Amino acid sequence: MKALVYTGPKVAEVLDMPAPQPKEGAVKVKMKYCGICGSDMGIYVGTHPRAKAPLILGHEFVGTVEEDGAKFKKGDRVVAYPLISCDHCLACRSGNAHVCNTLGLIGIDVDGGLCEYAYVDEDLMFKVPDGVSDKAAAVIEPLAVIVRSIHQAKMKALDVCAVIGAGPIGMITGMMLVKMGAAKVFISDVDDKKLARAAELGMIPVNVKNESLESVVKAATDGEGADITFECAGAEIAAMQVTDITRVSGMICMTSVHKYPHAVNLQGLNFKEQTMVGTRVYTKEEFRQSVEYSAQINDELEKIVSHVVSMKEAPGVFDMIADASNGTCKVLVDCQDF
Repeated sequence: MKALVYTGPKVAEVLDMPAPQPKEGAVKVKMKYCGICGSDMGIYVGTHPRAKAPLILGHEFVGTVEEDGAKFKKGDRVVAYPLISCDHCLACRSGNAHVCNTLGLIGIDVDGGLCEYAYVDEDLMFKVPDGVSDKAAAVIEPLAVIVRSIHQAKMKALDVCAVIGAGPIGMITGMMLVKMGAAKVFISDVDDKKLARAAELGMIPVNVKNESLESVVKAATDGEGADITFECAGAEIAAMQVTDITRVSGMICMTSVHKYPHAVNLQGLNFKEQTMVGTRVYTKEEFRQSVEYSAQINDELEKIVSHVVSMKEAPGVFDMIADASNGTCKVLVDCQDF
């Protein structure tokens, strides 16, 4: 079968791989779309600490069950909860398996879904609701990241929210905040194409090449700042700005995973008595909630998808995403288009 395989730093190839073998508790899934995540970019450039070549990439996939199983039937469209937990560390024992001490992911620690077929454990799979397109379903996994982030931030209707970074995670964050009744959702970036897409989804775009997010937010809040700031850029300057953008007693949610230690204005955190919370992935229940909620926001999830490429074109997808002039948001690979 065809698969996109990471074979070394800055090398990803479409290779003929052995057909997947049946395993107990799993059913064969014919993959349709698989999204490219920021972690896939890290794997591609060779900086991911756990991913080892050769590796079939991909953990944001949707596909169709090819055979009857114990829980799913042939023809069911499915997505998969991709986290791998040990089940015995303190985090797992205390109901926090999503931040297991040795947490792994499909497509990082084991072969993923960027291929024609794979055997997927039935216990990890969820049926895609009727009315949800394949493209929208491929965005359910990153949607779950945001459901977790919003839960961590304790967002309430009519909160004024600021989102730093209009990449896929920032875009979905802003879209969800709009849907949940935020009074205003400001989103910052330097890419006009991304900001135009954000405006279509109901956000207030701020191009920080021309104006500061802090000034815009404070002008709209009588100088107070955002109730909640979601840091979705993973950039050093963003880490320094979050306390300035956020009001007294406000919430800062570090949604992005910073790859290196960055300076943070802890004096601002103290003086304003702000709360800062981290977030990483999602619980299995939050993944289930995202699957269910996708039926209500199908159109918005489709708008997150900016590009679909064939399997043949997939090796070039990383350079395409890295080139800001392409204005990519969420890029999907069609696993059946050669």
